[in-house]
Amino acid sequence: MLTTWVVMPTCLPVVLRRCHACPSERLRASGKFRVNAHHKLIDAWLLALCTACGGTAKLTVLERMNVRSVRPGLLARLHHNDPSLTAELLQDPAVQRRNHMGLDWADAWRLDTGEPPAAPDDNSEPIEVSVRFTARVPVRPARLIAEGFGLPRAEVERLIREGNLVSTIRLSGKLSGDFTFTLKR
Repeated sequence: MLTTWVVMPTCLPVVLRRCHACPSERLRASGKFRVNAHHKLIDAWLLALCTACGGTAKLTVLERMNVRSVRPGLLARLHHNDPSLTAELLQDPAVQRRNHMGLDWADAWRLDTGEPPAAPDDNSEPIEVSVRFTARVPVRPARLIAEGFGLPRAEVERLIREGNLVSTIRLSGKLSGDFTFTLKR
């Protein structure tokens, strides 16, 4: 039996970067952009608010780019504060490197298993599950499996050790890409 689970974001993740006004290291993206033109050059920033003091930080999106080299569609989305562009840019590795930031996905995603799954009993046939990610959310596969079947995480770890839970990928560590696993009992 093949089942598909989907990991999807529920809100924007918290930005992990030091606030310039206080010792907090957590910022919340506001969804607003600031665009500034200097003759033929353009700068664009995503604005983020400190979760502690409310101070505004600018996350660089474009820096001293020639206006003609920026796609008109991107420029329009920046001017209209497109919320989907905010999500795209937060997950862009180049933007993360440029701004020396990370993302905290705690409480910002959910697992959709479709119908409520039943934990298999000893007589059931193997269950094959395909897990699909709609965004690059780093999650431990053991946590997903435990949440999906309503099992304690220790039970999932025991199933992995005994060889009753198998996958082509390593089920320890964190993943942010699609994978499949089979539960044999």
